[in-house]
Amino acid sequence: MELAGKSDQDILSIANPIMDNLMDASTAIDYERHIRDFTDRLKGVLPKERLEWICQDYQSTKGFFAEREFVAAFRRPESVAVVWKQRFTQQPGDFVAEMVLVQQDGKYLVDHVMVF
Repeated sequence: MELAGKSDQDILSIANPIMDNLMDASTAIDYERHIRDFTDRLKGVLPKERLEWICQDYQSTKGFFAEREFVAAFRRPESVAVVWKQRFTQQPGDFVAEMVLVQQDGKYLVDHVMVF
């Protein structure tokens, strides 16, 4: 079944483990593990040095990722954007975590991801 035709629950069963890995890998500042589910396009725009800077910056200002709550899945013909409400350990308030998933060669890959 095409990704965009899946239920929210089915999309989350794909998206949550990928996002968990992204957050765990960025906490550990483990570049190879962080990019393992990226499309080639996304790998090309995030060099190792940039990821290290991003991780060090958010960890020093916001702390680490805390609880995450699903908000919505936005379906497009070729992708699904998943949005969560995200919290951090040291910075009060709600942040947005978003990830764009695509399906390529039978795999689900991340084509964009951001926490802001």
